[in-house]
Parts: sequence; structure tokens; C-alpha cells
Amino acid sequence: MQLAIEQAIAAENIGEVPVGAVIKDADGQVIARGYNRTISDCDPSAHAEMNALRSAARRLRNYRLLSTTLYVTIEPCAMCMGAIIHARVKQLVFGTPDPKWGAVESLYQLGRDCRHNHQVDVIGGICADRCRSIMQAFFRSRRHKS
Repeated sequence: MQLAIEQAIAAENIGEVPVGAVIKDADGQVIARGYNRTISDCDPSAHAEMNALRSAARRLRNYRLLSTTLYVTIEPCAMCMGAIIHARVKQLVFGTPDPKWGAVESLYQLGRDCRHNHQVDVIGGICADRCRSIMQAFFRSRRHKS
């Protein structure tokens, strides 16, 4: 999770919402990293998870990311969770819940929905306090600039 936190800080450094993601293969090797780039890329789909998934798929030359673990600093939204399921990511590890957008446990439980052809093993709350504080500090500083 520390590597995902570093990605979140990289996003914050360029003015993006500080969300970071890292994907590891079955051997624990990092195969992709990503952070939010929605503003920089003028792309509503350029979330940290999506950027990491795209990078991993290109590296493996396969959109199916079997036996991988995705670490992300905040609970994924419905778009990202849909992509995680489609990519067949084995495990998702996330930091802090997202009560406004979360599609893993907060609003929806997409990764565990037995109607999908793939279910994702989920571990939440890893480094939650640190991940939450990064997000809160970012938005607090944005409100004070207005």
C-alpha cells in the first residue's frame, strides 16, 4: 500500500485528486502503477485504477490480469470496479472507504456480486487512516483556496 500512497502523492503534486494504485503479479512483483490524471488528460476515465489496469494489460499483452493484486488508496468507484472485474483481477486491496462513490462495500458490492462471471477477493481498510488523511488534506486545502 505504501507504493500506492506514493502514487497518490504524485497525483496531488500535479493538482489531481490524490488517488494512487499499484498492481502486483502472483510473485509480488510490481507490474504497473497509476494515479489520477482526469484533469491532466481531460479524461473522466483516467482514474488511478484505470491507468494502472491499462498499463498492466499493455505490459502483459493481455487484458486479463489473472492472479494479480490491485492496491488502491481509496475504494474504487463503479466504473473502476467494473474494469477490475472485466480484467479478472484476483484480489483488490484498498485503503479508505469512499461513502460517496465506493462500489466495493460503501454503496455497492460489485466485486462480490455472484451474478458476475468473476468475483474479486477484497481486503479493505489497509492504511486507512493515512489514505483518508491524504484525501481530507487535499480537499481542505482546495476549499481554503476558493
